[in-house]
Amino acid sequence: MTPSDLKRIWNPRYPLIRLEMRDFYRLGMVSVLITIGFVMFHFMGSIQLSGRSALVWLVNRWGDQGISMGSGDYSHGFLVPIASLYVIWIQRDHLIRAPKKSSMIGLAFVCLSLLGHYVGVKSELTRLSILSLIGLCWSIPYYLFGWQVAKRLIFPCSFLIFAVPLNFLENLTFPLRIVNTRVSVSVLQSIGLDVKQVGSAIYGPPYNATASLKLDVADPCSGIRSLTAMLALTAIYGYLVLPGLWRKWVLFLCAIPLAMAGNIFRIVSITILAEAINTELATGLPHDYAGFIVFGFAIALMVGLSMILQRTHKPEPAINTTL
Repeated sequence: MTPSDLKRIWNPRYPLIRLEMRDFYRLGMVSVLITIGFVMFHFMGSIQLSGRSALVWLVNRWGDQGISMGSGDYSHGFLVPIASLYVIWIQRDHLIRAPKKSSMIGLAFVCLSLLGHYVGVKSELTRLSILSLIGLCWSIPYYLFGWQVAKRLIFPCSFLIFAVPLNFLENLTFPLRIVNTRVSVSVLQSIGLDVKQVGSAIYGPPYNATASLKLDVADPCSGIRSLTAMLALTAIYGYLVLPGLWRKWVLFLCAIPLAMAGNIFRIVSITILAEAINTELATGLPHDYAGFIVFGFAIALMVGLSMILQRTHKPEPAINTTL
């Protein structure tokens, strides 16, 4: 191989032959930290029926029976770490150039995260252990490299929370069913359909169990699944697309009405189909695959709202430096 051939395949951006002994020492310490973290949360993560591993428990919860995009309210969970790594990748130059200095405040957060993991294991609160792992992902770089690096990792580390099943959201299922049913009935009545709300169900005349048109807004139609996914999607979309912190927060907070609007669209469309043809057809294949249409409708609303928010941004005028 000639020197010219070697020059073509050698990437000068990563000159491994220039690494000094201290660089290998740092790489070794990082490897040790990653290994310790994996052992800690895999073998000492949980003592629930799912096994000792908090990481296995988390993956199982993403798809109920495993990783799947078709089941579970958190089936989008495996996409969350990928999105977080992407955010870190696109700002890698800023992280490299940021001034670095170890911080004792970061060490305090490391200790706090380790304490949270200990409490989570002893009290069998696996979610607390997972949240402590997220805290370690942020606090260790804070301790090693300082605030200038840590502040750029706040969003990608915080975004990992969307991969953690938060059971308190399940308490919102029934209220969301009632609200979605009430709004859907109002929409249907405004377009001329003779329907009424009975609890979380929609009935046609005579407005009881004998009616030919009867639809029950069950838990999957409450919107809790699309709500958790929309919260994550609006967070990452707003961070990457929208300028200004307040615009990002507005889009994120609008995830709740966006998810509800998508599910109301689903209920209304299925009810119209049931009235036009029959209930069995409407609650069959169209109902099973309506979730994709609902989420697409919510995404379209999100993009439209972000375009409106972008129009409110006035770029700073360029400074004329000519004399």
